[in-house]
Amino acid sequence: MKIKLFSVVVLVLVFTLSSCKKEVKQNEENALVETNQKKPNIVYILTDQWRGSSLGYAGNPDVKTPNLDAFAKESVNFTNTVSVTPVCTPHRAALFTGKFPTTTGMFLNDLHMPAEEVTMAELFKEAGYSTAYWGKWHLDGHGRSTYIPKERRQGFDFWRALECSHNYTKMPYYDNENTTLKHWKKYSPFAITEDAIAYLEQHAKDDNPFLAVISIATPHYPHGTAPKKYKAMYPPESLTLNPNISDKFKERARKELQGYYAHATATDQAIGSVIDKIKALGLLENTIIVFSADHGEMMGAHGVKPFVKQLAWDEAIRVPFLIRYPNINGNKGKVVNAPITTPDILPSLLALTNIEIPKDIEGENVSELIKNPDPDADRAALVMNVAPFGANYKDQPYRGIRTKQYTYAITPKGPSMFYDNVKDPYQQNNLLGKPELADVQKDLDTKLKQQLAKIGDEVRPRDYYMEKWGYKFSMDRRAIDWWSFDKGAGVVQSPKSITN
Repeated sequence: MKIKLFSVVVLVLVFTLSSCKKEVKQNEENALVETNQKKPNIVYILTDQWRGSSLGYAGNPDVKTPNLDAFAKESVNFTNTVSVTPVCTPHRAALFTGKFPTTTGMFLNDLHMPAEEVTMAELFKEAGYSTAYWGKWHLDGHGRSTYIPKERRQGFDFWRALECSHNYTKMPYYDNENTTLKHWKKYSPFAITEDAIAYLEQHAKDDNPFLAVISIATPHYPHGTAPKKYKAMYPPESLTLNPNISDKFKERARKELQGYYAHATATDQAIGSVIDKIKALGLLENTIIVFSADHGEMMGAHGVKPFVKQLAWDEAIRVPFLIRYPNINGNKGKVVNAPITTPDILPSLLALTNIEIPKDIEGENVSELIKNPDPDADRAALVMNVAPFGANYKDQPYRGIRTKQYTYAITPKGPSMFYDNVKDPYQQNNLLGKPELADVQKDLDTKLKQQLAKIGDEVRPRDYYMEKWGYKFSMDRRAIDWWSFDKGAGVVQSPKSITN
């Protein structure tokens, strides 16, 4: 009897333990599923030279951007997002590293970003993400048409990209490990987004989340190559010119705006197709979608000819930034007026996906502002031009901040800009030295110096930084010589600190 009782007890214990193990295993599996669900996909749409003011949802009376206007109603709109250095390579380096140009040395176009930098793709890849990149790269520094091998792609595995081209009707690219130069067979924004859509379809049901960066080179010049269908929508004489465009550039600005807006509208259509596909695939509620740009352009404002950027005026530094994320719910369509700068983006995306932020990232995590949008919040966003080059060679280096209301900047010669962007949205009244605003100017100066102190920086002449990092300009174009690579004579220039 005792033996039978003992056997029953043993059987009960075995059954109980077995059930517990199954329950523990099931809980672990459930936790794993939950964890995977908490890691959303990321689709980052990066455009080129698209000003923050040149969108319908931003109040532009002319440009037609219906898809992005609709997306703005579904996302959080950061109205005062600024490019940390408003030109291609520096912005992209800051975006992918979360660090400022004075820290990485990536403050000029056509530099090579060292493999030692830990990048967005590497961080997400380590967290289990698949990584993919399309379009313009501009971080390799080996010429603008040279094949970029996998070890120089900074963690992106799927690759249909090129260093730099603005030939929108026959855009070249390299397809993953194929070293033969290919060309997109149609207007590049349409071709690139169609290819990205095919990737989304293929990977929609993957166990792993994906990071897909779609880098579209429009509406960057040349503006005349925009499709005729879209150019016809913008007769030059019908276009509105901002009051800060100087008389000598008005006619040219109208001509350039025709193509600029045409590119914008065509690109809006291409972006709309990506968003529609994300919805159709059932990915919307587990995907972070970002729309932004690397910088703007002056387009004749303040007496600066079209195509030029690098300067601290809003036409160059202010870019769009829309972000939609899982469980956005009641935050759809909300606005944040507090500025963010480029290095803030990576740590914020890491926080939104519950990935640890490396300690050496310098940008600030603004994920709480993304999840709890407050139009009245304010902060100081740092902008800079360390070593003006090319068309901007004669301009002074600067450091500046953008707050919700003000722009303030200094050069090695002293304060240079002080604008009240609320009262003076076209920045026509420089308030420097106004006695009644002396306290405000002093406060802005203190905030700027605090931002610079955080990264161990101060405004110095261009030559100091050129010598520190060992860079040399080709003086015929006053820029890093990328064009000699096509002749087999290029020299890679990459950050290497020589002096302290």
